[in-house]
Amino acid sequence: MATESGTDKGSIVPSNAGDVIFAAVSKISAVDALGALTQLVNATRETIKIHEVESTKREKLRTYRETEVARIQASERVLKDYFDRIFEERKETHRQLFAGLDLALKSGDVAAMQAVIGGIVEVARTSPLANLGNLAELRAAMDDPDAVFEF
Repeated sequence: MATESGTDKGSIVPSNAGDVIFAAVSKISAVDALGALTQLVNATRETIKIHEVESTKREKLRTYRETEVARIQASERVLKDYFDRIFEERKETHRQLFAGLDLALKSGDVAAMQAVIGGIVEVARTSPLANLGNLAELRAAMDDPDAVFEF
């Protein structure tokens, strides 16, 4: 005969959640429980390791970015001074180009940076810088902390 819950009178029906958990746990062997715990610990360790690695990568990228921005700004100061001395009549144009580069750097606008650098390169092509020959050599000299520039 069935009870109100729809089960036979002889079946065991847990009365609360604790009984359900206890019934489930009692069916798990100690070996299975240890295996599950080991998997949990290993997954946690792996997650921590990945987090540390990715945090280190982010920090390296942040440091690289800061270093490169500082290097760009230092190069900018040298070039701006050089351009201002060589092209007194173009001083306002140069000021606007480098002000635009500053804004692009601050905002992180890569397209604007490319456009401004393109303008600066165009000025360099039509300037006494063109007589310097290979601009890569100029860049290498600017990267050299011992290089001395005379005007």
